[in-house]
This record gives sequence, C-alpha cells and structure tokens, in this order.
Amino acid sequence: MKANKPSLILFFVALLCTIIFDCTQQDIFALYAKAVVLPAIFIYFLISSEFKIAKTESLIFLFCFIGQVFDLMDVEVSEIGGVLCFLAVYLLIITLFIREHEKIKLTKKDILPVSIVIIFIVYLLVSVLSLQFDNLKKFSFIYTFYGIILSVLSCFSFVSYITKGTHIALLMSLMAISYIFSDIFYIFNEYFSYSIVLVLIRDITQILAYFFMVEYFLEKAKIHTKILYNN
Repeated sequence: MKANKPSLILFFVALLCTIIFDCTQQDIFALYAKAVVLPAIFIYFLISSEFKIAKTESLIFLFCFIGQVFDLMDVEVSEIGGVLCFLAVYLLIITLFIREHEKIKLTKKDILPVSIVIIFIVYLLVSVLSLQFDNLKKFSFIYTFYGIILSVLSCFSFVSYITKGTHIALLMSLMAISYIFSDIFYIFNEYFSYSIVLVLIRDITQILAYFFMVEYFLEKAKIHTKILYNN
C-alpha cells in the first residue's frame, strides 16, 4: 500500500460516517466525523507531494482549517467568520488560476457554451443572494462580494474546461461545482426548515470540494514537474 493511501481511506471513511450520522441525525458524531476530514486530506496532500507545499497552498489550507473550526463551533460569530475564511480561500485559488494558468483563448465554437455558463452563473448568483438577503440583512456587502468571487472562480474553471478540456480543467470544474453546491445548500439550510436532504448535500459537497481541491493541487504540481523535466 502506498504511503498516502491510509490518509485517503481515512478521508472517505470520515465522509461515509458523516453521511451515516447525518441520516440518523446524530449531530455530535457527525461533527466528530467532519472534524477528521481536513486533517486526513491535508496529510494525503503532504505525503503525495513529498512534503512540498507552496505558500499559497499553505494559506488555503490554513483558512480552510479556520473556516471549518468556525463551522464546527457554531457560535454567534461562526457564520461571518466562516464566510470570511472561505472568501480568502476563493481569492487565493483565483490567484493561482491567474498566476499559473495560460490565458483562455475563445474560438467561435466556444462562444455559445461560454455565454450559457456565464449567464447561468450570474442568474444563480442573483437568485441565491436575493434569497439570502430576505433572511439576513446584516453583512450584505460581504455576502455580495463573496458571491461575486465564487462566481468568478466558477466561470474561470468552467470556461477553462470548455476551451481546453484537460484533466486539470476538469478538476477545477469539479472543485467549483462542489463549492457552489456546498454554499447554496448552506444558505438553504439557514433559510428553510430542517431537512436531511439539504444537510446531506451540503456536507457531501463541502467534503468533496476539499478532495477535488487537493487533486487539483497535485495535478498542477505534476504538470510543473513535467515542464521542468522537458526543459
């Protein structure tokens, strides 16, 4: 068994336990299971990357940890604290996209699908923000900025996949989709009455977002290694 496999197995066991405890409404045990997720996937990343981690990735993991702590604590400042932490995560990921990826070049055949994607994301942003503001009047600027940043991240990911169709673009898109659904269903859980389905979708997509994010980091590192080797 490879050295990184036990931590990956632990990650998916934690995911499975979270699903089981959510379904049985064992909230305390679900919290314990979710608390294992980030350390497990972080250890998997460190071992897989041979303990090489850049400053930006380090900051992303740090803000993910802090945001997860806010989520698990569930105190008065947890909501805005979690929003600010994951806002920082999305800004750092966008920084990686801009700094380390080639510029997107659109062809005529890409214009229609790209336009549909952008229109859909803008529609989703406006719809979800209006739903959120009906329920919560405080911090409207922060939520608006948060939604815009997530939308930019998503657009970059989806457009990259449409125009390039590479494996790393696919991982970027899966990560973006997971973050979108995680945040949308987080708001749904706040806005609507308690629902097992809403809780499950929120927790599963949030956990999978970490997995796809780490796979994106590892794939990006592989590509850089190949470029250096070829040069």
